[in-house]
Amino acid sequence: MGTPAAPDRSRLHILVVEDDDTIGRHPETGLRVNGYAPAWSRTGASALAETDRTAYDAVLLDLGLPDLDGLDLARTLRARFPDLLIVVLTARTDDIDVIAGLDAGADDYLVKPFSLTVLLARLRAHLRRQTSTSQSQPPLRLGDLVIDTTSRRCTLRDTEIALRPKEFDLLARNPGIAVSRETLMAQVWDENWFGPTKTLDVTMAGLRRRLTQAAEESARPCRLPHITMLRGHGYRLERCGWSDGAGTKS
Repeated sequence: MGTPAAPDRSRLHILVVEDDDTIGRHPETGLRVNGYAPAWSRTGASALAETDRTAYDAVLLDLGLPDLDGLDLARTLRARFPDLLIVVLTARTDDIDVIAGLDAGADDYLVKPFSLTVLLARLRAHLRRQTSTSQSQPPLRLGDLVIDTTSRRCTLRDTEIALRPKEFDLLARNPGIAVSRETLMAQVWDENWFGPTKTLDVTMAGLRRRLTQAAEESARPCRLPHITMLRGHGYRLERCGWSDGAGTKS
């Protein structure tokens, strides 16, 4: 299998959602100069209207909008567009604020003021990873869970589980093998990742919740993989155990 072709940036539509003219103009201009197709919304309402009109590949989202709460907007966008890349732009640096943004559906975040060079590197990393994981492969079966990487669908007893993009990518890798945090970040995000590794923990926690919820909603007991955290190392996707609606049993 050959190396995936680099994405054609001129076809990559990126929406900047930022009410501050100075901050908004900076990434919008930088993206255009670097060959992307950007648009700029100054309110949450106009951002929702924009995403209804145009199929965006990524959204750069300020949390401090004048009309809508940025976290609520992130949740709405994630619910409407499961595969959309969402990067939060925030002046909030506390861990609890960062985790709230990621848990609301963001794939990544940048703290203001941010470097255009770092922003462009983050986008390249995410978009390159999306391209490399879209190659055709046979479905992966883990007990009653089926992960189809070609269609990017995850089903439990023929019922689809709505996973966020990075949650799907984490589940589709290295079953039965202890994998370090660094390797997971390189495989699922990118080998040149600039972001914090707490992004991995938040994403993994979300994946666990969705698997547990799917098992609880199933009419019959299910065999599910169990994700074990290896302190000081990383994670391991265990052999499948039975879930009877009260969570996963290894």
